[in-house]
Amino acid sequence: MCHGEGSRPPVPPGAPVAVAEAGDLTLRAADGNRVLAYRAVPERGSGAGIVLLPDVRGLHDFYRELARRFAQAGVPALAIDYYGRTASDDRRGPDFDGFEHIAKLRPDHTAADIRVALEHLRSGALGEVGSAFTVGFCVGGALSWGQSALADDLAGAIGFYGRPEECRDLLPRMRAPLLVLAAGADVLTPAEEARRFGTELTEAGVPHRFELYEEAPHSFFDGGFAEHERACAHAWRQVLDFLAEHTAEAAGNPR
Repeated sequence: MCHGEGSRPPVPPGAPVAVAEAGDLTLRAADGNRVLAYRAVPERGSGAGIVLLPDVRGLHDFYRELARRFAQAGVPALAIDYYGRTASDDRRGPDFDGFEHIAKLRPDHTAADIRVALEHLRSGALGEVGSAFTVGFCVGGALSWGQSALADDLAGAIGFYGRPEECRDLLPRMRAPLLVLAAGADVLTPAEEARRFGTELTEAGVPHRFELYEEAPHSFFDGGFAEHERACAHAWRQVLDFLAEHTAEAAGNPR
């Protein structure tokens, strides 16, 4: 259902920025948990920076490469893993059972791990970041949207094919703007459920942008899907425009 071993992130639009630095690192959450992470730093940043929240398999290679793709778009990226409290090692290959581990996740644990990642992003360790965002996929999509209610000073939260039921209880507290990128042929979240979430955000007064890719399946954001190349390109443009718009707003220079 989520990005597998053969998945590769699509290339972002525009001329690539050189990646100055990339590699694994370890963070420590407030409760002492060891958070596996991967950083990618562009030679020239845009002012925006992201914490990247993976699918159910955690920090596997798709998200390391996606972090580098964001850096090529001029956006420092820090991808994190969720399973430091339950997994015995850092391997997240094809044999890793993410469903076993995600069943053990607690909201306070994921909140603590995302919080330390945002702190690291803002610290200057990945270059100058004026506006911090979260970008998530599948389970990470809902976690990302939820940060609109949970994370202080977040400029925005982006989610690809997340499950609204996993963050719906946070709707009344959401403040930061959302970008919702939904798949119309998603077997996990039917199109009508995605549209309902968009309506709920409107009714709750949550600033958001909603895009439904009618023919796209779950995990369509994959450079290996030639038939979804246009959807991938459009989604990249939506993400980069959202980052630019809300980075400018945070700087007091609305576009």
